[in-house]
Amino acid sequence: MSTCSRAVLLSAVVAASALTVSACGSGGTSGGGGNTNFVTGNNGIDTAAKGSRAAAPDLSGKTIDGKTLDVADYKGKVVVVNVWGSWCGPCRAEGQYFAKVSKEYADQGVQFVGINTRDTSTTPAVAFEKEQGITYPSLYDPTGKLMLRFKKGTLNPQLIPSTLVIDRDGKIAARALQALSEESLVKMIKPVLAEK
Repeated sequence: MSTCSRAVLLSAVVAASALTVSACGSGGTSGGGGNTNFVTGNNGIDTAAKGSRAAAPDLSGKTIDGKTLDVADYKGKVVVVNVWGSWCGPCRAEGQYFAKVSKEYADQGVQFVGINTRDTSTTPAVAFEKEQGITYPSLYDPTGKLMLRFKKGTLNPQLIPSTLVIDRDGKIAARALQALSEESLVKMIKPVLAEK
């Protein structure tokens, strides 16, 4: 094989790997080299200690129902951000749990926000939320630009679905790179909610 052919083949493998990492999956490992200041638990949930958390980036824009939303407006609350797509099987599996837990924790200072990504229109996203019973808002991010705002080496969303818990100060406290059960979702929220 010529050097040129090897280079083309290597480029194709790298491109395919990048697509695989961003595809809908059932879990994964944490990224980020060096000192990331977060710990991966054996339950697949990464956490950062209160003094070592990175600030959440600007997460604002239009929602799937055409309204304007800025996650920064929820500062002072614990915010659960779920990155999902209507086309994603694991997202469908966890949707009912997010709908239920969001309602159970609404009066306890917890705000859920979705980030719908890679749906080419809002029609399937709206249908997904209706089918799942989801009543909290979801930002519409068809090209994944909001996901790219998270700094490398932080608790950033890398797969679909991904779930983040942002503390009352607007910093990322926990992340899961897999579909969550009701129990796992609650386990992510409770420690951050208990912080003073």
